[in-house]
Amino acid sequence: MADTQQVDAKADRKAAKLAKQITAFSKAHGGAEGQVAYIGQRGARIALVGEDGNWGNLVAPTYEIAQKAVEKSGITVHEDFDGEFAAKVKTGRYEWSRMAGIQVGGPSND
Repeated sequence: MADTQQVDAKADRKAAKLAKQITAFSKAHGGAEGQVAYIGQRGARIALVGEDGNWGNLVAPTYEIAQKAVEKSGITVHEDFDGEFAAKVKTGRYEWSRMAGIQVGGPSND
């Protein structure tokens, strides 16, 4: 029983730390919304989009910890990263060059 309590306490601390980071992001960007996605053995990704269009990601060790973190932070959580939610993301020149890669002036194998 003690091992379970230690694991639960550690998970609660991690969720609280992530919630604090989410809350700080939200305050810095005029509010925020998020989406939690399972990323396999690495855990879960918490995608955040601020009201100002800035965005960021956090990674939690488990999906459950990520869910606890967004619940504690009080942000709106979306099921999917699409539609109106995705349209809120502002991207700049850097993101477009990274997304385009080889197609837009990146290295060529020719």
